[in-house]
Amino acid sequence: MPKYIEIANILRERIFNKTYPPSSLLPNQNELTKEFSVSRMTLRKALNILTMEGLIYSRRGDGTKVLNHPFFNKDTSTLTKYEGLSTEMQESNRTLTSQSIEFQVEFPDENLRHYLMLNAEEPVYKIIRLRLLEGQPFVLEHTYMSVNKVPGLKREHIEGSIYDYLKKELNIKFGGAYRNISADKSSFYDQKYLSCTETDPVLEIEQIVYQENGIPVEYSRSRNRFDVRSYTYHDIK
Repeated sequence: MPKYIEIANILRERIFNKTYPPSSLLPNQNELTKEFSVSRMTLRKALNILTMEGLIYSRRGDGTKVLNHPFFNKDTSTLTKYEGLSTEMQESNRTLTSQSIEFQVEFPDENLRHYLMLNAEEPVYKIIRLRLLEGQPFVLEHTYMSVNKVPGLKREHIEGSIYDYLKKELNIKFGGAYRNISADKSSFYDQKYLSCTETDPVLEIEQIVYQENGIPVEYSRSRNRFDVRSYTYHDIK
């Protein structure tokens, strides 16, 4: 595990157990670099993780403050992170696994052709998988990718990390993402795999991820139980 992730995990735990209570200041960077025997650059990488998670806020001359907000009762993800749930959970040192529900190739409907910039004859992977966090149902993902743009995708990849395959084996570079957040009624799949009732609302994140050249590589719908997961957007000026 990289040292900066180890430091982020330690500082996060101190925030959660109120060693550093809400609205307090973290020790200054000189103290923290001495405590962990690391460079300022390594420490800043650790602090950047906690900043993206909405746990702290730094301003030159004012120190690093622990934010006081009510989101600790759910697993929260930052809306600006889009390069794979596996990467996000690795940074938090948490165990994420994937259960393949459906993996097949089909031709795209009109909406998918529009989202992925495809023609009617270009096949797509249809992937439905349940992501389990520490062994518990966490997110149900419905994902579509072009077979031509993501060649060689296998079940072993979808049961692990698709984004590891995209980045490390296909050398795909990501340029950004578009996300749409909405509430929905629970579906048959939600009720079966997320243990929702028929009357439970579901938080859905629709996402299109783009390569650096502007070509979309993924369209997905992530289905989240209303009482399990939420998303944050950190915007402090």
